[in-house]
Amino acid sequence: MSKASTISGSLRLRFLIAVLVWVALGVGGIWFTSNRVFERHIEDMYHEELEVHVRELARLTELDEEGRPFLTRPLSDPRYEVPLSGFYWQVTVPRQPALLSQSMTRGTLDEQIAHSPDVAHTVEGGPTGPAITYGLLEYGPNGEPIHIVIATDERELLEDIAAFTNELMVWLAALAALLLATGIAVISFGLQPLRRLGRAITRLRSGEAEELQGRYPSEIAPLVTDLNEYVRQNTAIVRRARVQAGNLAHSLRTPLAILTDEAEQLAQDKNCAGASKVLLEQAEAMQQQIDYQLARARSAAGASVPGSRAMLPELAVPILNAMRRLHPDKDFTLEQEEGPLVLGVDPVNLSELISILLDNAGKWARENVRMAVRSHSDGAVTILVEDDGPGMSTDQIASACDVGTRFDTEKSGSGLGLAMARDICEDLGADLTLGMGKAGLRVELRFDGAIPPR
Repeated sequence: MSKASTISGSLRLRFLIAVLVWVALGVGGIWFTSNRVFERHIEDMYHEELEVHVRELARLTELDEEGRPFLTRPLSDPRYEVPLSGFYWQVTVPRQPALLSQSMTRGTLDEQIAHSPDVAHTVEGGPTGPAITYGLLEYGPNGEPIHIVIATDERELLEDIAAFTNELMVWLAALAALLLATGIAVISFGLQPLRRLGRAITRLRSGEAEELQGRYPSEIAPLVTDLNEYVRQNTAIVRRARVQAGNLAHSLRTPLAILTDEAEQLAQDKNCAGASKVLLEQAEAMQQQIDYQLARARSAAGASVPGSRAMLPELAVPILNAMRRLHPDKDFTLEQEEGPLVLGVDPVNLSELISILLDNAGKWARENVRMAVRSHSDGAVTILVEDDGPGMSTDQIASACDVGTRFDTEKSGSGLGLAMARDICEDLGADLTLGMGKAGLRVELRFDGAIPPR
């Protein structure tokens, strides 16, 4: 499976993307809406304040005997008295000097803004930059026009908006982080039962457990129950298959023995010698195929049983004892430096596999057969079977695992041993390698790894 496929199939990643999308949409919506509401609010506040001030300025403005404008008292907002504070006002009468606020130490305001008795406003250049300017036109006692203008730097409004935006962003960033952390925590908590289920399945497949263990939420519990029931049924099917395979072998062995016996009796008659030879050859071929297919069926059935465990060297000891009785003139030794090793494979299949290899080595060995079990730093486990016999050539090694291959017809056997060993290895997920050792043939079995003993 490719890395992209693994990522796209991750529930955690899907949930995380969903959380990210909704947090982004929610926080983005809050940011946009809050900014718009605040901008409108503060703009309305500034405009309302300036309109109040311009009307207040109009009420306080009077003309002296010479027609020059003056204020009956200072404006209520003291910021108009601070030089270049950003808050300015101006009163002008035709042919009279302009009356300016104390804050307006330089520049002027455009009196044309005050062109109507109705308050008008615009943004124009002020003494210290762009300014929000309001104007109002009134008339004196003799009908002379009085232009009343008041202004506030736009910078004041923008700074207030920027300060609000910055603070809002800080709080929204904190909210987004909190929501993401909460989302991740919820995802982790919600997927915890699935992780436990995954670990339970791994233990089941590796042979550490015989069924899925643990308590699960109601949404997953039926699945766990069904899987455990499937494992039990599958185990029962395998047991029945092995019994039926044994029964089939027994039921066929007797008729074949009778046929073989009849063929051997026919061989005593010279007229039937040819037919007898054919019958014996076919009976032997039938026996080979029956043995091979039954062994293949047993190993294939055992390979599918979850929760299987095989412990070394415990499993190999009785096999070695049997081989010493079967080949009394050969010395069978076992080497294992480490403590007990547990493989997540079917013990019956592994026993049959080791038996085949040790028996084959015992037939060809001169004096010694060595079996060694090793564990490696990468978690792999190897089983070595080595004899001191004549070994094989490269061509013989290439065809040694073919069904019915026999390099010496004088040796007992059917030529199925290594072929069956190869098939059992495939069912167990092991690698089988043939090669020359120090003296004779060296067979190496390599398994993915061991599991902790119970």
